[in-house]
Amino acid sequence: MRKSTFLTVAMAMVLAAFTFSCKQQEVAPNNENVLSKEIQAKLWAHGINPSVAEHINQKNPITGEVTSGWLFEGDMFVADNNLEQMFTGDIAGTGLTGEQYRTSNLVSVSGTRTISVIGYTGSGFALTSKMRTGLQWAINNYNRLNLRLRFTVSFAASTNADIVVYNNGASGGGGSAGFPSGGNPFKWVQINAGTDSFSTNVNEHVIGHEIGHCIGFRHTDYFNRSISCGSGGNEGSAGVGAIHIPGTPTTNVNSSTSLMLACFNSGVDGEFTSSDITALNFLY
Repeated sequence: MRKSTFLTVAMAMVLAAFTFSCKQQEVAPNNENVLSKEIQAKLWAHGINPSVAEHINQKNPITGEVTSGWLFEGDMFVADNNLEQMFTGDIAGTGLTGEQYRTSNLVSVSGTRTISVIGYTGSGFALTSKMRTGLQWAINNYNRLNLRLRFTVSFAASTNADIVVYNNGASGGGGSAGFPSGGNPFKWVQINAGTDSFSTNVNEHVIGHEIGHCIGFRHTDYFNRSISCGSGGNEGSAGVGAIHIPGTPTTNVNSSTSLMLACFNSGVDGEFTSSDITALNFLY
């Protein structure tokens, strides 16, 4: 089966996360004014090669807002003003062979918390019918677990929600998102237009995966992307931590079908594995 990354297929892997289109994303000059020696040292200390940490000016096509930040792991973004916060998190020292991983930052939950999700239907960035179904299925999967974190979903030309899922118009299958900040989930989930050419199960998988990032999950195979992608090495901590979640396997990762693998193929079913469920129950 063809393997697809959570990237825009037409672009190089390192440039693909948060790609609204080639014209809407500007790559900042790679110099010390952008990547200071202090930040470079911190990146190296957290297992990240600064030469593959891409600094971008990300334009949100719905709001027009431009945010400067760092591109990590192909489909995750950290804004400049959150970078230092990410470096101060608890970085696990348990090795790089575990199954499920989280970032240092999670969504704050006291008792229970409801996260509102909108599937965007506004002109130019509306989810397709298949994407809307995939979003509904993905939300159902999370709510079926009766977590302390609950989700509601609606479909509207509005951005008044904790998470907004929209069609960014990019070619190829996949999507992108970011990590929690200030105790809140990352707000913007982009789904590439090309994802509509895959099955509804694939759309469910991609959207569920990106929501996973929004609430703090790293890639299951971040320590060796070749497990799901066929090539690629260790993503490092990406400045946000790579903390093994207790109760999830530390062996046989090569056979994993986790929703949070870095890459997917056309045969995915969009469902959580037992280890994904263990991880979600542990955190939320």
